[in-house]
Amino acid sequence: MDPLGAPSQFVDVDTLPSWGDSCEDELDTSDTSAETLQGNTVRSPFLYKKDISGKVILWKGDVALLNCTAIVNTSNESLTDKNPVSESVFMLAGPDLKEDLQKLKGCRTGEAKLTKGFNLAARFIIHTVGPKYKSRYRTAAESSLHSCYRNVLQLAKEQSMSSVGFCVINSAKRGYPLEDATHIALRTVRRFLEIHGETIEKVVFAVSDLEEATYQKLLPLYFPRSLKEERRSLPYLPADIGNAEGEPVVPERQIRISEKPGAPEDNHEEEAEGLGVDLSFIGSHAFARMEGDIDKQRRLILQGQLSEAALQKQHQRNYNRWLCQARSEDLSDIASLKALYQTGVDNCGRTVMVVVGRNIPVTLIDMDKALLYFIHVMDHIAVKEYVLVYFHTLTSEYNHLDSDFLKKLYDVVDVKYKRNLKAVYFVHPTFRSKVSTWFFTTFSVSGLKDKIHHVDSLHQLFAAISPEQIDFPPFVLEYDARENGPYCTSYPPSPDL
Repeated sequence: MDPLGAPSQFVDVDTLPSWGDSCEDELDTSDTSAETLQGNTVRSPFLYKKDISGKVILWKGDVALLNCTAIVNTSNESLTDKNPVSESVFMLAGPDLKEDLQKLKGCRTGEAKLTKGFNLAARFIIHTVGPKYKSRYRTAAESSLHSCYRNVLQLAKEQSMSSVGFCVINSAKRGYPLEDATHIALRTVRRFLEIHGETIEKVVFAVSDLEEATYQKLLPLYFPRSLKEERRSLPYLPADIGNAEGEPVVPERQIRISEKPGAPEDNHEEEAEGLGVDLSFIGSHAFARMEGDIDKQRRLILQGQLSEAALQKQHQRNYNRWLCQARSEDLSDIASLKALYQTGVDNCGRTVMVVVGRNIPVTLIDMDKALLYFIHVMDHIAVKEYVLVYFHTLTSEYNHLDSDFLKKLYDVVDVKYKRNLKAVYFVHPTFRSKVSTWFFTTFSVSGLKDKIHHVDSLHQLFAAISPEQIDFPPFVLEYDARENGPYCTSYPPSPDL
C-alpha cells in the first residue's frame, strides 16, 4: 500500500497470466499423437513448446508500471526522446534518471544501455534506440530493430535478470510499420528463448490499445499454444523468418571470407583452367571466386557458351532477386484473392498446396505481382516434397494463365521447386485444357509431363489425398456433386493416380 492507503499503481508480473495459459482451443492429445503429427505433417519452424509459451506475457498497459527486473525504454540517440513510453518512464522514475543518462553519453541505433530504475518498481531500465524506417532502406531497418531486441535480451542475460518488460520499440515517430516490426520482435524473442530460455523466466510485451490486436494476431505464429494452433499458423508465416537468432536474412550479402584464405580447405578442390598452378586451396566462397564481367557472362549465355555450373549460379542470383522483391512488396491485394494456399498432406505425408483457377482474374491483376506472391508463399514450402492441386473448375477465358507466364514462372523459380514437386493434380479439366497442358509440357518445359494427373472427379483425387486434408472452395464441391454425384470418404485406389 502507498503512504496514503491507496493501492499501488504498479503491476507485479507474477500476477499476470502467461500467453501459454490463454489458449482457447487446447488439443486433447497424448505424447503419441504429437509424434504422429510430427511424422505426417510439415511442422512449423516455430514448434509448439509449452515451456517457451509459458514464459511470454501479453499485457495491455504502461510498461513503466511493471514490477519486474527490468523494463525497456525506447528513445533516440541522445536518450532525450519525448514519446509516450519515455515520458511515462521519466515521470515515474524521478529526476535521478536524467542525471544517470547523461553519464551514458547517448546510445547508437540498435544498441542497449542500462540504468537503475530509481523510483520505478522495476530494478533496472534498459534503454534502446529503434531505427527510423524508410522503405528504400528496409533491410537496414530490419537488422537494426532485430539488434534492439537481441541486445536487450543479451544484456538481461549478462545481468542475470529473471524478467523483462518490453515496450513496443518501434515508436510511431520513427515510422516503422507495426506489423513488420512485430514479426521481428516476436521471432527474435522466440529464438533467444530457445537458446537461452533457462536464464529468463518471464518476457512481458506491454502494448497499447492500438498495438494489442496486431500482437494477438501474430503471437500464435511464433508462440503456438497447441499443436493445432501451430499447424493452423504455419501458412501465415512470412517468407523471411530470419536465421537461427531471428536476424533477417539477405542472400546477396551472404559472403563468407575464410580466416586463412591461403590454407587448404576440405571438399573444395578445383583446378584452374589455363594455368600451370593448382589454385584449389583458394576456396569456393563468393569473394574468392571473383566472378568477372557480368555482361560478358550474359552474352555467353545467349551464345550457349557458358558452363552448366555458371548457368546455375546465374539462375540462383536471379531467383534471389525475385525472392527479395517478394519479401519487400505489398502483396496483400494478391493474397486477398485466395487463389493459392496450403492445406493438409497427401497419403505419402507430402504438403498439399491448392491453386484455385477461378480466383485468378488474369486480365485484372498485375501478373508480375502474382509471380512474386507465388514465390513469397512457396519458398519455404518447396524445401520439402510437395504436391499441387489445381482446381480448373468453372474457369473462363479470363482465368486462364497463358503459356508465356507459366514458362516465365518455371524459368524463374529455384531448382528446389522442380525437384520437390512430386505431382500436379489437374481437377475438372476440359478438352481444351488437356490439349494446352500436353503442348506446354511437351514443347515448353521438360520434366513436368509425367507429374501431371488429370482428375475428372473428386472421387479420383481422394485416392491420393483424403478429403479431410483439403480445404475445398464450396463451388468445387457443388460442381462435382452435380456432375459426378455426392462423394463419400472412402474409395478404392485409382490406377490413374
